[in-house]
This record gives sequence, structure tokens and C-alpha cells, in this order.
Amino acid sequence: MQDKVELTSMVKVLERLRQEGYTEDYTITDDGRMSTINGKDNFGPEEVNIVNFYRFEGESNPDDMAILYVIETNSGHKGTISDAYGTYSDETVENFMKQVHDMGKDIDKHS
Repeated sequence: MQDKVELTSMVKVLERLRQEGYTEDYTITDDGRMSTINGKDNFGPEEVNIVNFYRFEGESNPDDMAILYVIETNSGHKGTISDAYGTYSDETVENFMKQVHDMGKDIDKHS
């Protein structure tokens, strides 16, 4: 039952983000670029900003962790990309996201 609560939390966050206009789903391609799921548009890390992110932990298994990044591109595309967090993270997603401008980092510098 606890896992369903956690899944629902991520679903609720995604629903809210969709209502806010973050409608694209992204993936990282073999050549290291972020692409819309349909493959129409792709972006390098310098064209992407992390607006926010959410971490989710599995209640019954601490290894069931995920991170959801809220993304905006320089061309105005808005969406999300998710990854496992920790041991099971996807190295291509992790490496791409490390190169992306995180708007939160700028906020922290000015605090």
C-alpha cells in the first residue's frame, strides 16, 4: 500500500506540472542530447534550464528512489525528465543533468 501512495505522489506532481504547461516528456539520446519522446526536438545541455526538481523515495525499499526534473529550454519548450536516484540512476541522464544550468543554484548563491 505504501508504494501506491508514493506513486500517487509522483502522479499528482506530474498532473500539476502538466496544468502549469510542462507538457513535454524528455529522454537523453545515445549522442548525449536531450530529446522530446517523439524525437522532433533535441537540445544540448547549454540550451536547457532546470526550473525545479522533486525526489521520491519508495517506502518499502530505499533503493526505489526517483528524481523528477522540471525543464525549460531556451526555445520555450517546457517538460520533465525523470531518473532513478542513487545506485540505479541512468548514467546518461545523470551526466547530461550535471551540465545543465540549474536555476536553483543561482538562487543559493544570492542567499
